[in-house]
Amino acid sequence: MLILGVETSCDETSLALLKAKCGKLELQKNLIFSQIKTHAKYGGVVPEVAARAHVEKIAMMLKDVLGKKTKPDVIAVTAGPGLATALLVGVETARTLGYLWKKPVVAVNHLAGHIYANWLYSKQIAFPALCLIISGGHTELVIMKKHLKYKLIGQTRDDAAGECFDKVGKILGLPYPGGPEVAKRATQGDTKAIKFPRPMIDSPDFDFSFSGLKTAILYYTKNHFKIDSSTPLRFARNDNTKKDKIIADICASFQQACIDVIITKTIAAAKKYKVKTILLGGGVAANSELQKQLKIAITDNLPKTKYTALPVEYCGDNAAMIAAAGYFHALKKQFIPWEKINADPNWDLA
Repeated sequence: MLILGVETSCDETSLALLKAKCGKLELQKNLIFSQIKTHAKYGGVVPEVAARAHVEKIAMMLKDVLGKKTKPDVIAVTAGPGLATALLVGVETARTLGYLWKKPVVAVNHLAGHIYANWLYSKQIAFPALCLIISGGHTELVIMKKHLKYKLIGQTRDDAAGECFDKVGKILGLPYPGGPEVAKRATQGDTKAIKFPRPMIDSPDFDFSFSGLKTAILYYTKNHFKIDSSTPLRFARNDNTKKDKIIADICASFQQACIDVIITKTIAAAKKYKVKTILLGGGVAANSELQKQLKIAITDNLPKTKYTALPVEYCGDNAAMIAAAGYFHALKKQFIPWEKINADPNWDLA
C-alpha cells in the first residue's frame, strides 16, 4: 500500500509518500516547506498568509514527491484541528486528487498524526500506551488501548506548553519563533536561579495550566529590566553581558518549571493506568532537555515501561505522520467519499 500524506494545518506545507508492506512502514519521501521567515515579521502566524503560501507551494511539491507516474493507493489528509483557511488547502487538494485518480481518501486528526509519528520510528509499541502530546496549540495526555482508540485524561486549561514557550520568548525579545530560542538560551542558564511556580503540579488530576507561569515570567522581567516604553516588553540597551546572563537564567528556570509539571503528571498517569508504553509527540517533544529528563524519570519510576525518544524530524508538523495514521485508518477501510470530506478546525481527538 502506498499512502500520500498531506499536511497544511498551520504554517508548514508538507507532503509525504509512505510505503506499507506486511505491517512495515517505509518512508519514501517527506517534503516540508516552512513559512517561518514569512511570519517572522508579524511575530506570529497569520492564517490568510499561511493559506496563500500553501496554495503557492503544494502543486510543485506534489510533483516532487510523486514524480510523473506514481499514484498512491490512499490519500491521507489532515482535516483538523488547525487554522481553517490552511486546512482547506490540504483538504481541497486531497478532494481533487481523490476525484481525479479515483483513489480513497482518509481524514486524519492532526493530533493522531503526532501520536502515529512514533510508528515511523519504533515498531515495538505495546498497548495500553500513554501519549503525551505537547505542541504550540495542545498539551494533552491520552490513553490508547488499541489503534485509533483514544481516551483524553488530561489537558491544559489555558495556554499550551508550546504557546507558553513562544510567549516567553516574545516577552524576552528573542527572535521568532520564541520557543526554540528559549530552549537554546536555557542551555546557558541556571535552572535553579529563579524559583518560578509549578502550576497544578500537586493537583490530583492530569490537567495542566501554564498561563500563570507565563505571567510570573512577565512580572519578573519587568522587575529586573528597564523597559523601553516605545516598544513594550523589549529591553532598553544596558549591560549586555549581565542582560544575557539573566535572560539565560530566566529561560532555564522557566523551562525546568514546565518540565517538572509535565513529567510529574505523565509519570502519575502512567502509574494509574498501568501503561506498557509512553509515547511523545508534538513540536515541544523536540526539546532535548525534556526528552532526557523524561527518560530518566521513566527509568527510575517505571523501569518496565517502554519509552524511546522521538527523533526531531518527526516532532514538528509533517505529512509523514499523517500518512502513518492514514495507514491504520485504511486498514479499517475508514474512507470518506471525496465529496464529503471537510475541514474541522476544532476537531477533538477524543
